[in-house]
Amino acid sequence: MEIDKLQAEIKKLCAEKNALLLAHNYQRDEIQEIADITGDSLALSMEAARTDKDVIVFCGVHFMAESAAILAPEKTVLLPREDAGCPMADMVTAEGLRQLKAEHPRATVVTYVNSTAAVKAESDICCTSSNAVNVAKSLDAEELLLVPDRNLGRYIAKHIETPCIYWEGYCPTHDRMTVDDVRRAKQEHPDALFMAHPECTPEVLELADHICSTSGMYEFARQTSAEKIIVGTEMGILYRLRKENPDKEFILASKALVCPNMKLTTLEDVLRSLQTMEPRITVSNEVRVRAKQALDRMLAVPRD
Repeated sequence: MEIDKLQAEIKKLCAEKNALLLAHNYQRDEIQEIADITGDSLALSMEAARTDKDVIVFCGVHFMAESAAILAPEKTVLLPREDAGCPMADMVTAEGLRQLKAEHPRATVVTYVNSTAAVKAESDICCTSSNAVNVAKSLDAEELLLVPDRNLGRYIAKHIETPCIYWEGYCPTHDRMTVDDVRRAKQEHPDALFMAHPECTPEVLELADHICSTSGMYEFARQTSAEKIIVGTEMGILYRLRKENPDKEFILASKALVCPNMKLTTLEDVLRSLQTMEPRITVSNEVRVRAKQALDRMLAVPRD
């Protein structure tokens, strides 16, 4: 079926089934194009909780659909590709975290939202890439256990005085981007600014003109007077950056910035999911309640 026909059929089924179509910023262009809302993982989950729709179709990866199920347990949450996982989220388990907590009983556990519901349930508070520093600063803690992203953890540690312990997880996509990649892009585009995601390595972040989350990148791109921007995050973000800023040029810092898990979901998968109302993502009540406490604590932290 042609792309436009697939898109039309998906929109039709969404209307019939009272469904909200959510797409993460890293999804394929043709999916972002028809999504009701695009955004980062937590923002989309919060939209899922707010909506009066009965069904949430989450075009993203597994932990994101879990977050929607945590915040909106009364809704049907569909993940069109159940095998769309997150390698970084899989690098930490609830059992492993419990063991590390036992080794550091005084530590407060700050867990990135890029984690499973079971890991969130073992955490004191969650954070996003946009509010991580504020969350860390809000805590009266002897030491912090930062899970699971070592790169985000070291970025947080640069901005606080509290001793930090890092879980040695990472995002393979961001971790693949090298200093040489960035220097090459800067050499080819000397008049461009470089914005980078805090999931990048500390060495790459040292070269950044601006460090921010995906939502922060949209804001930075709109506000900066720079006409050329080198982008240091997954390529899916280019769709909306170019759409919202047609007069500016965006250059991907590295060809390696492609997340295979984010690119698994196709229009055919979305259509099939709406037709079958599967795969449905649920979280047990025991895990959900504890995980929601960690998310709620994060949401209570004042924003800048």
